[in-house]
Amino acid sequence: MIRLGIIGAGAVAHFHAESAGRISNVQLAAVCDLRQEAAEGVASHWAAQVYTDYAAMFREAGLDAVIINTPHALHLEMVLAAAEHGLHVLVEKPMATTVADCERMIQACRDAGVALVIGQIQHFLPEKLAAEDVLAGGELGRVLMIRDYRTTDYRPGTRPEWFFSEAMAGGGALMNIGGHCLDRSLWFGGAPVESLHASTLKRFGVPVETDGTISLMLRNGVHVSVVVVSDATQRMDEVLIVCEHGTISCSPHHGTLVRSNGTTRTVWEPQPEDIQEGFYLQLRDFIKVLDGGTPKVSVEHARHIVEVVLASYEAAKRGNPVALDPSGDATRAERVLSEVP
Repeated sequence: MIRLGIIGAGAVAHFHAESAGRISNVQLAAVCDLRQEAAEGVASHWAAQVYTDYAAMFREAGLDAVIINTPHALHLEMVLAAAEHGLHVLVEKPMATTVADCERMIQACRDAGVALVIGQIQHFLPEKLAAEDVLAGGELGRVLMIRDYRTTDYRPGTRPEWFFSEAMAGGGALMNIGGHCLDRSLWFGGAPVESLHASTLKRFGVPVETDGTISLMLRNGVHVSVVVVSDATQRMDEVLIVCEHGTISCSPHHGTLVRSNGTTRTVWEPQPEDIQEGFYLQLRDFIKVLDGGTPKVSVEHARHIVEVVLASYEAAKRGNPVALDPSGDATRAERVLSEVP
C-alpha cells in the first residue's frame, strides 16, 4: 500500500484525493495546509491525518509519496524536503518559477533515488487523449501549425492573492494559464521551441500580466500560436491542430472534432467527469512510475515549459524575438536567451 500525502488543500486537492480513493493500492494518509479547516475539508472523507506543517507531516505520517499543490515559488523547497525524506513527488505545474530551480529539483530527486513527476494535466484529459490518438493514427499526416486560445480571469478578487505576486507565482496569466497551452501545443507539435516572440498586457491594476500572446517556431518547423485573454466575452479553451490532410479541434466544451476531405466527425463528446478522469489517469501514471515505469510527461518537457514562459517574458520586454539555447544548459532566463538576428 502506497501512503500518499497532499500539501495544499485548494480546489485541485479534491481531484487528487478522489483519484487516490479510486486506486486500490493507494491510501490518502495525510493532508497539509496552513489553513487547518481547508486541510480537514479534503482529509475528512478519507480519514486522513491533518497537518498545518509539511515538515511535521514528512516526519510523522509514514508517507511513501507526496503531491505538492502549492504556490509555484514554494515547489523547490518542498520538493527538496520530500527528497531528503525519501518521498516520491508529484508536483503541480508549473514545475518551478526558474529554470535553475527546475534543475535543482531534478538533481535532488535523482540523488535521493526518488521519482519526480510533474502534474501536466493536459496530457491526461480525455479530449486531449482523443486528439493524440488521431495524430498517432497518421490519417491526417504531419502537424504543420497549431493555434491555442484560452480565456481566464485575472481581475482582482477572482483568484487567491498569491497569483498576483510575481515572486510567488513566477508571473501572471502566461505562467499559469499559458503554461497549459504550451504544454499541450508542444506535445502535439512534437518538438521543443527554437524561437519565439511575445507580447503581454497588464490590465485591471494588477502587478502581473493579465493577457498575452506567444508566436513560436518549433525545431521541427511547426508554428504555434498561443493567446491568453482575461475577462473575455465568452469562455474559450481550444486547440486547433492543422495537419497535411485535415484539422483537429479540441476543447473540453465541445469535445474533439476531426475535419478531413470536407467532412467533420466527432471523436470525443465532452463528459461532466472529464476533469476528474484526467486527474485519475495522472495519478495512475505516477503510481506506474513508482513501480519502475516511465512517466507520460518527462521532467525535461516540464522544465522546457518554464524556460519558454520566461523566454516569452524576455521577448515581450525587449520587443524582439528571442531564440532558445538548444543545449538547454542555462540556469537563468537571461542566459538561455539570445536575440534572433
